[in-house]
Amino acid sequence: MMSDYDVIVLGAGPGGYVCAIRAAQLGLKTAIVDKQWLGGVCLNVGCIPSKALLKNAEVAHTLRERGKEFGFSFENLRLDYSVAVKRSRQVSDRLTRGVAFLMKKNNIAVYMGTGRLTARDTVRVTDKDGKETDLKARHIVIATGASVAVPAGWPVDGEKVVTYLEAILQEKCPSSAVIIGAGAIGVEFATIWSAYGSQVTIVEMLPRLLPLEDEEVSAELKKAFEKRGIRCLTGHKVEAVETTPNGARVTVSTDGQTQVLEAEQALVAIGFRPNSKGLGLEEVGVRLDARGFVEVDERMATSVPGIWAIGDVTGKLMLAHVASAQGIVCAEAIAGVETVSLDYRMMPRATYCQPQVASFGLTEAQARAEGYEVKVGRFPFQANGKALGLGESGGFVKIITDAKYGEILGAHMIGPEVTELLPELTLAQRMELTPAEIARNVHAHPTLSEVIMEAAHVAEGHAIHI
Repeated sequence: MMSDYDVIVLGAGPGGYVCAIRAAQLGLKTAIVDKQWLGGVCLNVGCIPSKALLKNAEVAHTLRERGKEFGFSFENLRLDYSVAVKRSRQVSDRLTRGVAFLMKKNNIAVYMGTGRLTARDTVRVTDKDGKETDLKARHIVIATGASVAVPAGWPVDGEKVVTYLEAILQEKCPSSAVIIGAGAIGVEFATIWSAYGSQVTIVEMLPRLLPLEDEEVSAELKKAFEKRGIRCLTGHKVEAVETTPNGARVTVSTDGQTQVLEAEQALVAIGFRPNSKGLGLEEVGVRLDARGFVEVDERMATSVPGIWAIGDVTGKLMLAHVASAQGIVCAEAIAGVETVSLDYRMMPRATYCQPQVASFGLTEAQARAEGYEVKVGRFPFQANGKALGLGESGGFVKIITDAKYGEILGAHMIGPEVTELLPELTLAQRMELTPAEIARNVHAHPTLSEVIMEAAHVAEGHAIHI
């Protein structure tokens, strides 16, 4: 059976479904294929349910550790982690239903099954019962995402040694955990589990937590984590991971010294590999890089005309909102309408540990290494009325600028709800505003956003509140 479309999108995550919607809006007959979920990992077992768990964790931490400060006292406090997980599933289900509604609203045909290319213009979809359907299209978009990278020999059994997938779905919080990897997933689970009383050790091979962030941010996060009782072993290499009758054993080394960590669970969170195998890409001539990521140009076109790729499978920047932005650019390129090119270095990055971390652009070290004459505007939340009122006054905002022209090169924030403060700064950078203009923009008082204004004042050399 053959069907004809203008565009077939392979993968219904935040890249794929957004691309499909934009293609349909532009008058293209569109279909989308996914083997498991509408909304992909992000909505179902990633960004969204983890934010629900983090909200529960925030409440749990306040009740367990800060009751006296806020004037709460109680006996026999019971925290039911399974309720947090059930709430996170309800949030996911609601959004997934929303995506299904959007597919219907935009007349996008949905095929649930495994898709692979059998020709440059043909996708074969095999559903769960083994039934095959061939779909033809002028354009095919690969949006198949990425999967957890697990080193050979590490016994991921889904119970004692887990990935984010089992961790986010399990209804029991481990009494103790070793988290391998201090990227976004590692630090978010460290926040959640420690808030519920788990003894957490986080192991990172590189010298600091969130190793891609600004060094000052990493140092501030480590300080906050250690205050919460999270043990941070940075600069430690994992030599072995084993299961034991009681859980997991992780052997780590640093400077020739070895130590053994035992816990109920070990979480492997060291990175991702692209879902590019078994799709028929190489057979039709699509070029992959040495790691298996699909190579694309700024329009998201691959080496084969009519085949496009977006999201994590391209390896450009493995974030849901970047995939969505790529999806829109791709659909517009296919339709031949005006679009933009994305500057991946200036994309916002958000990490929802406690305290939150948010950034974009160059770190201070990167800016100096690139030869800029760097000016830094830095302002602490400790001097912000709203932060003090929230009882979350740790952290700071740091704006990196080029002293010569006032150009914003990047910003790095750690503190309460800083992920919500990113858009003003990324918009300012995109529209070529300077800190002087941010400082002149009147910010409502009392708000956390005033810290952005204050940091801009500092960058301009006339700090107001410090």
